[in-house]
Amino acid sequence: MKLLVVTSEPVNPEAVRAALGSDDELAHAEVLVIAPALQTSKLKFWMSDDDGAIARAEEVQEETVQRLDEEGIDAAGDTGEADAVMAIRDTLQTFQADRVVVFAHPEADEAYQEENLGGQDFGVPVEYRQVER
Repeated sequence: MKLLVVTSEPVNPEAVRAALGSDDELAHAEVLVIAPALQTSKLKFWMSDDDGAIARAEEVQEETVQRLDEEGIDAAGDTGEADAVMAIRDTLQTFQADRVVVFAHPEADEAYQEENLGGQDFGVPVEYRQVER
């Protein structure tokens, strides 16, 4: 199975396992972690002030991949577009995921463009979870 994990905060293997509901499924999965370079505000997004968002996305994906690797889960990672929906669509063009797990902030803590994630049709099953800070 190929699993795409999309997250804006570092996620631990237990959260990914809980989304899948099966240790066996995760143990045999090829996992790609994408961390969208989400902006904290609409102004930063429109001013293309991306440096901080890209650096944070890099940290998030590296920490998540490291956590998964430490648990013996085959994982790789990358950063994605500031628009989380586009980041997922772009990734699915080259990584033919069987399933997508999206970890997003609770509504009160959403980053700009993160609010667009809910209810999107990506052509594969999608599980939406709240990320914990």
